[in-house]
Amino acid sequence: MRSALGIRLLTRRVRACLLTITTLPVSLLAQDSAAAILRSNGSVLLNKNTAPAASALYSDDLIETQKAVARIETIGSTADLNPDTMLQFEGYELVLDHGSLAVNTSRGLRVRIGCVTVTPVNAAEWTHYEVSDVDGKITVSASKSDVYINSRSSDQEQATAQTKKRTRSDRVIVHEGEQKSRDEKCAAADVNDDRLAGRGAIMNSPWAKGAATAGIGGLVCWALCQSDNPLSPSDPSKH
Repeated sequence: MRSALGIRLLTRRVRACLLTITTLPVSLLAQDSAAAILRSNGSVLLNKNTAPAASALYSDDLIETQKAVARIETIGSTADLNPDTMLQFEGYELVLDHGSLAVNTSRGLRVRIGCVTVTPVNAAEWTHYEVSDVDGKITVSASKSDVYINSRSSDQEQATAQTKKRTRSDRVIVHEGEQKSRDEKCAAADVNDDRLAGRGAIMNSPWAKGAATAGIGGLVCWALCQSDNPLSPSDPSKH
């Protein structure tokens, strides 16, 4: 029979195990927290898989609205995606391959189309603007506050020279209430969809997160309960 000390030690290990399991989901979510939420109500694809009504978004996630619409929600910013739009989520930047969207931000959320980037003039001020890339033509409309249209050469050497010495020709401003267009003179946005297929469905699956949580919790419990050593150096037999 177990001694009173052994029973107390086993009880202590069981309590520690239960505490570990109950706190694991919180810690896992903290380490794997989503950068944004994608909301949709139609045939929207996330990393080539059908997106649920609400889904976590992470850097490099690819979104295709097809014939539906979608919204990206993050702290201080929203982006409404129109039908037939394809873009890649990059945290503080949306890489637009084609289509159109409306951005409302107080965090300087920007949109990049190839070598053209649309950026709020005042990142800390609420800015609402629309960007479209259709048939090789980029159109930017500023509904609230001003935005910059920054362009760089698709040639690396010229791009480096422009970075060192910016000229008026590679930056224009779109004032509130204005709309400006320009031809897309460089390649489309460099979204990378090949390596993304299936990632979203797996990462967002509650089964995957639940399995990870259960596996780690079970491993911790097994380690605690297999050892005869107490959690603190209070076993008199060890002295």
